[in-house]
Amino acid sequence: MTPKDTVPAARTPGDRAEEPHDAYVPSARRLERERFKRARARRAAAVAAVSTLVTGTVLFLVVVESPGWPRTRETFFNAHYAREALPHVLEGLWLNIRLLAVCGAAVLALGMLLAVARTLRGPVFFPLRALATAYTDFFRGLPLIICLLMVVFGVPALRLRGVTTDPVLLGGTALVLTYSAYVGEVFRAGIESVHPSQRAAARSLGLSGGQTLRHVVLPQAVRRVVPPLLNDLVSLQKDTGLVSVAGAVDAVYAAQISASKSFNYTPYVVAGLIFVALTIPMTRFTDAVTARMDRRRAQGGIV
Repeated sequence: MTPKDTVPAARTPGDRAEEPHDAYVPSARRLERERFKRARARRAAAVAAVSTLVTGTVLFLVVVESPGWPRTRETFFNAHYAREALPHVLEGLWLNIRLLAVCGAAVLALGMLLAVARTLRGPVFFPLRALATAYTDFFRGLPLIICLLMVVFGVPALRLRGVTTDPVLLGGTALVLTYSAYVGEVFRAGIESVHPSQRAAARSLGLSGGQTLRHVVLPQAVRRVVPPLLNDLVSLQKDTGLVSVAGAVDAVYAAQISASKSFNYTPYVVAGLIFVALTIPMTRFTDAVTARMDRRRAQGGIV
């Protein structure tokens, strides 16, 4: 038998695993493209930094060099009055946080009920749809400050037996009445965005109308409207300060008390900065959730 007739032995998976693998070597063109992208990113970051620095410097000089800046600094940015007002403002802020938690939960629940009522089908539900529509149109058109004044001062004037006159509860009620109308429309938009084929498929599987709404439609609708719901909660967080018109000692009213003692408006600035500090994390969280849902939707991860 000649060497040509020799049949090579079959290689086992272990033998193939022991063979060296060729490492991936990017081409010169790909390396050049990556270097160009990195250089462009560094250049863009440098231009943005310089532009921001120049803009900030110009604005700072415009404000500081204005004729009334010394008086404005003494009236609105006085460190002494800021230190005095900060403990009282923080104590009042606890009321705003509690209002946000309680009113936020009530707004979500009532808004969902309004959205479901407005999407009910059939002539028998027409009165319910009409009432939900009238409620939504009225409180979306009524300014929040007027709603607060009507509830806070109008309800006690009726002298109804068993009805509270607590300004915190009445102010929270006004917030819930107004914001539930907006949140109800957000939920309704999410419900109506679910394709009718989802309902048809659920009913073909034997689910009732209520089961279809609960297990098929609402989960999809809520996922789609998470970003606008978070935006409404951010607005609610800021508007909890309006309960101060009822006499509730929140952060804004605590700042007003401090300002009335010294006739200096620095406590208002302190309260405003605290609200901004609370709002920015929620805003960034809303942006992150929106971006993540957009990526999932682009990849087909959200029905």
